[in-house]
Amino acid sequence: MNKIHYILLFLSTIGLAQTEVKVADSLFREDQFYISISYNLLQNKPSDFSQYSFSSGFTAGFLRDFPISKNRHWSIAPGLGYAYNNLKQNINIQAVSLPTGTTPDVVRSSIQLHYLEMPLEIRWRNATPESHKFWRIHAGFKASYLLGGKFNYESDLTGTGTENIKNVLNKFQYGVYLSFGFNTWNPYIYYGLNPIFDNNKTAIENNVSALNIGLKFYIL
Repeated sequence: MNKIHYILLFLSTIGLAQTEVKVADSLFREDQFYISISYNLLQNKPSDFSQYSFSSGFTAGFLRDFPISKNRHWSIAPGLGYAYNNLKQNINIQAVSLPTGTTPDVVRSSIQLHYLEMPLEIRWRNATPESHKFWRIHAGFKASYLLGGKFNYESDLTGTGTENIKNVLNKFQYGVYLSFGFNTWNPYIYYGLNPIFDNNKTAIENNVSALNIGLKFYIL
């Protein structure tokens, strides 16, 4: 009889331990890794610009979630990430390079940009400790530091080639963005607040800025 008593006590202890393991984490954090894919539009294009094909955008990074309400539905999240933009357009090569006396030449080109980005989000979500499927609205501001920029072109007059145009681009980009949705699928829009090119270093004055529309995916 004593053996049965010990066995029952042992089994109840295991059951209690399993129950404790399944207790929901009331101090949960959400959406700490992100990836986005988007279509790049150019705003305030001068007559020298005309886009073609699909201009792609990609971002990925980490955001530290800091809940600021008791039910953890509201939070702020600073982060660090990487952004890549491939802008495909027809453009006068003199608009992005500085050689004097160059004959105006419209070329089929792409501009590849690499940034280190620093986002800051204000977040609302109706997440609970028991479920990772929830509605979210994340509004953010981000500053992006230019890591590199290349201009690839194909022209009847000058042939094909690649130029490093980092020196004629603004070192920092600033913009606001919004992502919202349920569970996995979250529409995403980013609006650039300052020009991509540095007007003090380009042959023509322009205020070309970015508008990205796509999807953003949050993990953990």
